[in-house]
Amino acid sequence: MAWDQADILYGDAIAALVKLQLGLSTAGLPVYDAAFLRRELDLFGDWLLARRLRIELSEREAQELETLFDRLIENALEQPRVAVHRDFHSRNLMLTTAANPGVLDLQDAVAGPLTYDLVSLLKDCYIAWPRARVLGWLDDYAAQAQSAGLLKATDRPKLRRWFDLMGAQRHLKAAGIFARLAVRDGKHGYLADLPRTLGYLQELGPLYPELQPLATLIAQRLVPRLSAR
Repeated sequence: MAWDQADILYGDAIAALVKLQLGLSTAGLPVYDAAFLRRELDLFGDWLLARRLRIELSEREAQELETLFDRLIENALEQPRVAVHRDFHSRNLMLTTAANPGVLDLQDAVAGPLTYDLVSLLKDCYIAWPRARVLGWLDDYAAQAQSAGLLKATDRPKLRRWFDLMGAQRHLKAAGIFARLAVRDGKHGYLADLPRTLGYLQELGPLYPELQPLATLIAQRLVPRLSAR
């Protein structure tokens, strides 16, 4: 996809996301609370580490992961709460001639963190863009969200951190789901998306001290095991 075409398509998707967050009421939606977030995070250890890769964590590694999970949950809960699609990514956005894009698969919507769907879009498990490009689109969203009243001016400096740590939660969950699909359901095609998904987590290690132990765990223990399969 050419850069100029990508800017147009992602610009349309960001505008659509802002409209969704403004227009879809959170009333009656399940709440993306701490217990919900924790169940998703546990998929990483239960299905990818234990069942797919047969990796047993050391006491130190397990404690580092617990500490990180707590921080990721705190990060999600401190964000403004909006309607969250939960799968606002390339495979659910259809190119249309008017009001682009068409949005599919809204049945799992919840009330949750502002940046969750933005992560799904810009840190897609199925297509990756250079970080500089992603941050440019993040700035585009920030301007629109602030103008729409979704993001306070005082919260705008927090947005990148909210976004990156929300991404860590989503990618840990997604990695666990891809492993579960393979182990439990015999659907191995999603394993091809694991390197990209784990790569997002490794990318954040040098940027956030709390994520460095996870990045190290992935590099030293998961990548060699995945490469051997």
